[in-house]
Amino acid sequence: MEYKDYYKIMGVERSASQDEIKRAHRKLARKYHPDVSKEANAEERFKEVGEAYDVLKDTEKRAAYDRLGANWKSGQDFQPPPDWNAGFETGGSGFDGRGADDHSDFFESLFRQARASQGGGGGGGSPRGHSFNAKGQDSHAQIQISLEEAYHGGSRKVTLQMPSMDAQGHVVMREHPIEFTIPPGVRAGQRIRLAGQGGPGMGQGEAGDLYLEVAFLPHKHYRVDKHDVYLDLPVAPWEAALGATIEVPTPSGPVALTVPAGSGEGRKLRLKGRGIPAKTPGDFYFVLKIALPPANTDAAKAMYDNMAKEFPSFNPRSQLGATS
Repeated sequence: MEYKDYYKIMGVERSASQDEIKRAHRKLARKYHPDVSKEANAEERFKEVGEAYDVLKDTEKRAAYDRLGANWKSGQDFQPPPDWNAGFETGGSGFDGRGADDHSDFFESLFRQARASQGGGGGGGSPRGHSFNAKGQDSHAQIQISLEEAYHGGSRKVTLQMPSMDAQGHVVMREHPIEFTIPPGVRAGQRIRLAGQGGPGMGQGEAGDLYLEVAFLPHKHYRVDKHDVYLDLPVAPWEAALGATIEVPTPSGPVALTVPAGSGEGRKLRLKGRGIPAKTPGDFYFVLKIALPPANTDAAKAMYDNMAKEFPSFNPRSQLGATS
């Protein structure tokens, strides 16, 4: 991606305050607007100024641009705590349309005021004031939770590095502690909204919101599909063949499970409504896996030898067309 030096385009230093950037934008936008400029490359320069201003006027976009340059849209260089896998973005993937509106709205205001001063109408209201208030940008991150937290809920305390403006209007990174609750029944891909925890507002504007996208940490026993939960359950050959009632674990506590006689490898046994809680809760599935005792003693070897003699016609590969 071609690198564009937005500070050079705006004619300001990298340490420029937000007010300095705003003043530079107004000056250059007047100079290069295609309706008033006589410069040969006015339209191209006008677009460059608008693009640069869209980034530098926004604290989060500016912080990402300062760190990543041409690759700033790919995500901010967020350093998460140990149980986080976070990547911040602003309003989706890059420009969200509001910056361009600010750029064009400025000129509509400018020309409307000019027409009014010349007696050409353009609205009976007074010109816009000098104060500017805007809600801060929404931010996005990913949080990884355990399956047990999805069942029972929980609380978290974390500290994020987020961009903000100092007293001089410069963008700085500050620690932002957050405490929040994980509701029971949350599923992978769902977003938790934390109102007012996003980017800072401009002027008297309120802060944006922070959206946490939920992902599940890998579990050594369970796997999740939406609201359903699966467990590969080892059973002994005699439990599968003769049937048995066994105690088995689930994230919500142990249960007594009946294994029907004649169960084979891969059979699914369902506990309805014992998956992740929800308005319509998921189900819990046990997938049977036949576990063979080791033939590591003479007695065990003799038992397997007797089984072979007791089932002379049994061929586990018969469905493959094998004869032996």
